[in-house]
Amino acid sequence: MDLPADSAAAVAESQHADQVDQGPVTWRDFVQLAKPGIIFSNSITAFGGFWVASGWHVNWLQMLYTMIGTALVMASGCVLNNYLDRDLDTKMARTQNRATATGKLSAQVVLWYGIILGIIGVSGLWLLVNPISALLGMLGLFLYVWVYTAWFKRTSVWSTFVGSFSGAVPPVIGYCAVRQDIDAGALILFGIMFLWQPPHFWALGIRRVEEYRAAGFPLLPVVKGSFVTKMAMIRYVVLIVPVSLLLYVYGYVNVIYFYAAAAMGLYWAFLSIKGFKAEDEVLWAKKMFIYSINYLTLLFIIIVLTTVKTPVG
Repeated sequence: MDLPADSAAAVAESQHADQVDQGPVTWRDFVQLAKPGIIFSNSITAFGGFWVASGWHVNWLQMLYTMIGTALVMASGCVLNNYLDRDLDTKMARTQNRATATGKLSAQVVLWYGIILGIIGVSGLWLLVNPISALLGMLGLFLYVWVYTAWFKRTSVWSTFVGSFSGAVPPVIGYCAVRQDIDAGALILFGIMFLWQPPHFWALGIRRVEEYRAAGFPLLPVVKGSFVTKMAMIRYVVLIVPVSLLLYVYGYVNVIYFYAAAAMGLYWAFLSIKGFKAEDEVLWAKKMFIYSINYLTLLFIIIVLTTVKTPVG
C-alpha cells in the first residue's frame, strides 16, 4: 500500500537520520556550523573595505581586531541561521547532513553557541575597534538572523533582496573601522556587495530549484520560474558594472581597477544573457555561480592592489 506524500517524506527523513553515522561531536562540527566558506569570502570584502579606507597606511593591530570581530559576528549569524533552519535542512540534499539537521548537536547547544559568538564579536568590535563598527555588526546580525532567516526566507519571494542588506555589511564594517564615517566609499562598497548577492544566490537557486521547492522555500526560481529569475539576475549584474566603477570615479582606486572591473562586470552580463539560450540550464547556472564567486574574490583583490595611497595626515 502506498504511503501519503507527507508520511513517505517523514519515513525517508527518519531513514536518513538512522543511516547518518553520528559519531562523537568534534570541534569540526562546530566549525562547519559557522560556514567557514562564507566567513572566508566575506572576510575578503571586510579586508578590502579596511584597506581602501586606510589608503595603504594600515594599522595592523586594528586590522586584526576588525577581522576577528567581523568574522565572529558572521559566524554567529551562520550558526543561528542553521539553528532556525534545522527543520527545513532535513529536506535538502545539500544541507541534510548538517549537525543541526541530523540532531548530532542539540538545538540548545547550537543556539547558545551562536549567541556567544555574536556577543564576543560585537563586544570585540566595540571595545577594540570603534562603536560604529560594532553597531554595523549588530545591525547586520539582526537583519540576517531575524529579518531574513526567521521571517522572509520562509514566507516571501523577496527574501534574497532582504538578505542582501545584511550580506553587504562586512566591507562597510572594515571601512568604518578606519574612517568611522559612512561616506561615499562605504556606500559604494555596500552597493557592490548588495548588487552581487541576488544573481549569485539565484544561480544556486536555479541549480537546486527542486530541493528548494521540496523544502518549502519560496525562492524566486521556485515561485516565478527560471525566465523571470534570469531577467532579475541581469538587472543586478548590469547595475553592478557602473556602481563598481564609482570607486575609481571617487578616487579610491587607480585606472587599472577601472578597466579590470569593467571587463569582469561586462563578461558577467554576457554570461547572464547566454542563460536565455542555454540548452543545459543547470550547467549554465553552475557556471554563473562559480563565476560570481571568482568575480567577487578577484574584484576585491584588485581593489586592494589598486587602492590609491592617501597623504599622511
